Amino acid sequence: MSQVRRLAMHMGLVVALCAMLYPVAWMISSSFKPEAMIFSSPGLIPEVVTLENYRNGWFSQRDATFGLFLANSFIVCGFAIIGNLFGASLAGYAFARLKFPLKRLWFAIMLGSIMLPIHAQLVPQYLLFLKLGWVNTYLPLIVPKFLATDAFFVFLMVQFMRTLPAELEQAAEIDGATFWQRYWRIVLPLSLPALVTTAVFTFIFTYNDFLSQLIYLQELKHKTVPLGLALFLDAGGGSSSFGGLMSMSVLSIGPVLGFFLASQRFLTRGIATQGLK
Repeated sequence: MSQVRRLAMHMGLVVALCAMLYPVAWMISSSFKPEAMIFSSPGLIPEVVTLENYRNGWFSQRDATFGLFLANSFIVCGFAIIGNLFGASLAGYAFARLKFPLKRLWFAIMLGSIMLPIHAQLVPQYLLFLKLGWVNTYLPLIVPKFLATDAFFVFLMVQFMRTLPAELEQAAEIDGATFWQRYWRIVLPLSLPALVTTAVFTFIFTYNDFLSQLIYLQELKHKTVPLGLALFLDAGGGSSSFGGLMSMSVLSIGPVLGFFLASQRFLTRGIATQGLK
């Protein structure tokens, strides 16, 4: 009976996997179809194979190619990763190891900010960045990362650093190591799984972020991949270019998939520590 149950479970998982992968497979198949056949021939196997969608999608904008949007996304994601690694690791080390007044209260407030909807923050944040003159620049998407504003990653770093042996830092302190030396030479190297997890999720969240980038990035030369994909729905004065949308969506998946696969080993270990006490 257990074997039958196990077989049924695996069959269910296979069916669920196929259901989840079907939209991706259909998108990839549609990117190689002539645009007129994308919806008239919805099967997964194209009757006619063409690369015209990739050429039209890459050069869809008169003043910019899709490569510019990819480059802009990489710039924003790169600085966002650096900012989160710096800010979240410092804040996490402070909550995990240091003693200061109202530490538990500030930690509770930090955790409570995770439940605050992003829509409630949009208006005051926009007004602040507007007065600073940062609208239509990458600064609103990058600078807050250096200030440890992503409570999820701070909590992740705290949970991981609490599992590290405190005796290592105590021995270094006895040898005369300063706060920065203990943080830089002992804690950060041992926190590599949590750092990689932070980097991966920061890349995915930032790369796929549409709302914030839509609000702060207005000029075509500043637009990122999500905004570039949205342009295909407004091309030609209201008509949509689904061929270009499908082909560029396929290209857009590559960086996320590659970044995830390259760091999967560290990602699994880092996530596993999130629920440890």
